[in-house]
Parts: sequence; C-alpha cells; structure tokens
Amino acid sequence: MTAATTSTAIDRGDPATASGPRIHLDRKVHPAAAIGFLVVLLAGLAYAGTSIVLDTQRVGEPLAIGAFLFLGLALLIALGFEFVNGFHDTANAVATVIYTHSLKPLVAVIWSGSWNFIGVMVSTGAVAYSIITLLPVDLILNVGSAGGYAMIFALLIAAVLWNLGTWMLGLPNSSSHALIGSVLGVGVANQWLSSGPGGASGVEWGQAESVLLALLVSPVIGFVGAMLLLWAMKRVLPDRQLYEEPEADRPPPFHIRALLVFTCTAVSFAHGSNDGQKGMGLIMLILIGVAPTAYALNRTMPDSSTPAFIQSAASAQRVFRAKAAGTEVAPERARAVLQDALRTKTTDTPRVYAALDTVSTEIASDLRNYGSLRKVPAAQTKNVRNEMYLVYDNLRLMTEDKEAAAQRFPNGGDKALSGYQHLLEKGTRYIPTWVKVAVALALGLGTMIGWKRIVVTVGEKIGKTHLTYGMGAAAELVAASTILLAQVKGMPVSTTHILSSGVAGTMVADGAGLQRSTVRNIALAWIMTLPAAMLLAGVLYALLLAVVRGLGLS
Repeated sequence: MTAATTSTAIDRGDPATASGPRIHLDRKVHPAAAIGFLVVLLAGLAYAGTSIVLDTQRVGEPLAIGAFLFLGLALLIALGFEFVNGFHDTANAVATVIYTHSLKPLVAVIWSGSWNFIGVMVSTGAVAYSIITLLPVDLILNVGSAGGYAMIFALLIAAVLWNLGTWMLGLPNSSSHALIGSVLGVGVANQWLSSGPGGASGVEWGQAESVLLALLVSPVIGFVGAMLLLWAMKRVLPDRQLYEEPEADRPPPFHIRALLVFTCTAVSFAHGSNDGQKGMGLIMLILIGVAPTAYALNRTMPDSSTPAFIQSAASAQRVFRAKAAGTEVAPERARAVLQDALRTKTTDTPRVYAALDTVSTEIASDLRNYGSLRKVPAAQTKNVRNEMYLVYDNLRLMTEDKEAAAQRFPNGGDKALSGYQHLLEKGTRYIPTWVKVAVALALGLGTMIGWKRIVVTVGEKIGKTHLTYGMGAAAELVAASTILLAQVKGMPVSTTHILSSGVAGTMVADGAGLQRSTVRNIALAWIMTLPAAMLLAGVLYALLLAVVRGLGLS
C-alpha cells in the first residue's frame, strides 16, 4: 500500500487495508457538540467583554462605544490568531495518539484542547514579553497612536493569513515563525519609513538573535533527541509490541496506551504554556493602546509593595549616581536620552546613568505622592508606564550578561539593579486572568476544529511507514521536554517544527526512511515563513500607515 493510498483512505474515513490503519477523521460533528462549542465560545467572549467594562469602570474611565468596538475588533483578530494556532499547531500533539489508535479522534482533540487550556492558564508571561521586546521601542511607547494600531493590525493579519495559507496546503507550518516574522517585518518597515532626525527605531536585533537561535536549534534538538531516545528505548525497553505498527483499528495494550496518552498530554500542556503566551502579549499591547488607564500599569499590586518599590529605586539610584560621575540630565531630556540608548544599544555611558537617575527619581516621587500604582490618576498613567518601561529595558540591556554586570557594578550594585528591574517588570508586564482565559479558550477550541489536515501529514506523510507506538512516544517526549525548557527560559519555540522533526528522527532511527516530497515541503515552509511573514507584515504596515496619515490621524 502506497502512502498516497493510505492518505486518501484516511481522509475519507475508509478502511485502508486489512492490515493498515482505519481511522475515521471525517465523521460529522454531533449537533449537541456544535451547540456546546458555540456556548463555550460565546461565554468566553462575554466574560472578556464584561471584564473590560468592569476594569475600565473601576479606574473611573469607561470606554466610549466607538473605542469599545474598536478594541473588540482588535481582540477578535488577536484571538483569531490563537484559534488558528490551535488547529494548526496542536494537531501535531494528537497525531500520534490518533494514528496509533490510542484515542479516538474526537476524544483526542477534546483532551488535547483541555490541556492546552490548562497550559495557558499556568503560564508565566515570560515568552509573551520576549516577543514584544522585538518591537521598535518608539512603537511600544506610543502604542495608542495611529502608528501603533497600524503595527498591531499589520502583524496580526500577516500572521493569520500565512497560517491559514499553509494550513490549507496541509503543511505543518509554525505559528511562532509566522508571528515573529511579522514582528520583524513591522520593525524593519518602521525603520525604513522613518524620515525624522536620527530615524525611528527598528528591530531589537539583540533580542531577535536569541529568539531566532531558539527557533533554529529546537528542531535539531527534536530530530536528534527523538532519534537517540528511540535507539535507547529499544535497548532499555525490549517490548516487541512497542516497536510494531498498530494492527487495523485495534487499540494498543493498556501500558502502551497510557504512555501515548501521557505524551500527548505533555505536548498539549507544553504547547499551551508556550504558544498561548504569544497571543497574550499582543492582546496586552492592544489593551495598553486603547485603555491605558486600566491596563498600562499593574494595578493589582498591593499598596503594601510601595515602600519596597521606593527603597529599591533609591538603592538603584545610588548605583546610577556613582556611574554618572557628576553628569546631570534635565527631566525634560531624560526620556529622550534613554530612548536613544535603547535605539543604539549604548547604555554604559555617564549620560545614560544620569538619565536613569533622573527618571527613577520621578518614578519614586510619583509612587510616594499617589501611594501605589493602583492610585496613579488616568492623566499620568501613560507617562508613569513609559518611564518605568524605559528604565526597565535599559536595565535589561545592562544586566543581561550576569558576569559582566557583577564586574561593572561591584559591591552588590548588580543585585540592587536586578531587584529594581524585577519590581519594574512586575509593575508594567502583567497579564490579567481574563486575558489568559480568552486565549486559552481560543487555543483550546481551535484545537477541536481544523486539526485534520495537519494530522494526516504528520501521521502518514513524513515517513515511509506507519508510526509505531515507540516512534510516537519518543517524538512527543522530546518535544514536550524541549518546549517546557524553552518556556522556563522565556523563549518562543515551534511545537510544529520540534514534533515534526522528532517524527522524522524516529523514522531515521527505525530505518524506515522519509518521504522526500513531504520533508521538502515542510522544509520550504520552514525556510519561507520568516521572510514571507516579514514581507507581508511590512507591506501591510506601510499601507495602513499611509491610510492613517492620509486621514490625518497620525
């Protein structure tokens, strides 16, 4: 039986052969399931909308109808990205349990979607802001401007369009690559389109190098890791059934089935904890732009944290003053100095330290006068947030090399700066619970909708033989471990690329061989995604920026 025959049989839900797989992927959804899906979706949207209304009323600045509708449109597009991400990426997690008959397709996608939801809810937000840091600093500081909105819509639409295009072709493309490519495209376009003195800032290339390195290395880890793990399993776990193809539509023995369900669960949870954060960061940018009073600062920080914040700022200021060596910067110039430092990546100068001292004095003064971040008035919210953001990002650049920071700031100076940086991060980089719930629902429900195309590719078209139980377990164990490690490090990675590479690695380890056409197509999608998303997002950003400027809105 050829791979093409098998794939066709699977797509139609017909028995392939007496000895091959019989997997029904095209059974119609029961009306009750469709109704339940819509109820959950509407409940999630209602929860998000109600939370926005309550949050803005709580700070005494409710949104106008027009702003609320605009915010709703932006959030729908952002959640649409996560929805597409769900059925595009998470299909990889369920492919192994479906093609080994460990779970029926409907049960598998519901189970996977549920664990994606849990993964999103327990995530830290570190990955979300590692992607946001790639954006130009001037666009982040002015995210509520017309240019900021053009940026958000351009990168979101570009990422969704590329994801949908590759999904229609059945290619396991990476949503992470699509989003990061879109972010880079907007950054490059922002720099090219600038005509002001000194130019606008572009991509944060230092951060981009770390992100791109993680995206580049993780598939290699998936391939090599899964290959080595399968070799090791054959020597340590000499269970013949573990390395055989599934028989017809018969489920595997209980212990093998439990192993495969566990690995599917692990990949689903890891995917939610990493990929779900990408939508969170974008949604926070949207909220900060449209409703800064409610979301630009972390108003959930207790009043009791204010004294520690002020004391930490004072400790950091002593370090700044020592490094400034008598240099002073006026308050009206300090923010521009810090912004230029971020643009040029030149932070270790007396002038920058003097500016950090000046801005930190203003932050501490504001907190002392208002009592806490929660009590910062609406008119001052954006100003305080931007000051904290500028100081935080300059400190991040100064202290990212821990050994160099210890030498540059001796006698505990590096620890004083790290403590101050941590509090600044808590004050500006947080994610409300309702945002996590909305993203978790979009990702989880997306998993239950459009998973079939990618499942067929992963399950049947990568290798020349059917997946064995051991292949599926090895590929998913390595994928889950790699993704969770990246989440701890705050690095975005591609579930698609890691798991697809892992499946390919197990095929090589088993001597089964690979289908060159599929591997070629996956590789082309992998290579083309970044430049294609960059070009698409850059063009969209230029067009949207031209429209808003033409309307006199910039």
